[in-house]
Amino acid sequence: MADENPDKKNSKKAPKKAESKAAEKKAAKSTHKKAPKAESKSSEKAKAPAKSKAPEKKVAPGLVTAPVVRASARYVRIAPRKARLIADQVRGLHIEKARALLQFSPRGAAQDIHKLIDSAAANAENNHDLVADEMRISSITVDEGPTLKRYRPRAQGRATPIHKRTSHINVALTPVED
Repeated sequence: MADENPDKKNSKKAPKKAESKAAEKKAAKSTHKKAPKAESKSSEKAKAPAKSKAPEKKVAPGLVTAPVVRASARYVRIAPRKARLIADQVRGLHIEKARALLQFSPRGAAQDIHKLIDSAAANAENNHDLVADEMRISSITVDEGPTLKRYRPRAQGRATPIHKRTSHINVALTPVED
């Protein structure tokens, strides 16, 4: 026993501790080596479905899906609640009817949504080779953007918060079905 551990001076306790520690390490290594093998087999099984691509949408032969033209305006400085009032009015309308409604609307959000619809129509003409006047608004969503926080001084040294809300507006146009 003393031959195995030359650093220790003829101590009976030291070799026993070293031997027990070495045995523990061997046991830990043997169990540790077995665990990754089991994990690797299960991880290979788990990874196999993840590598496969998502199945493509099956379309009946001869059936062509209508193209969707999108445009978005982000960080528009209008409250989403106010912009949704206008968005709800134009959702599903033909593009010419929507433009006429927005042009004469007294609401402030109407101008921003009108610009966005014009941008989506330009995208349809330039990027998708479609006629802009033959489109309808298939979907329009107004999501909340970041809020700018300001403070207004009030009486007796107080301050009240002012929340200047912003919106993210998304429009999708599709060709009119005849």
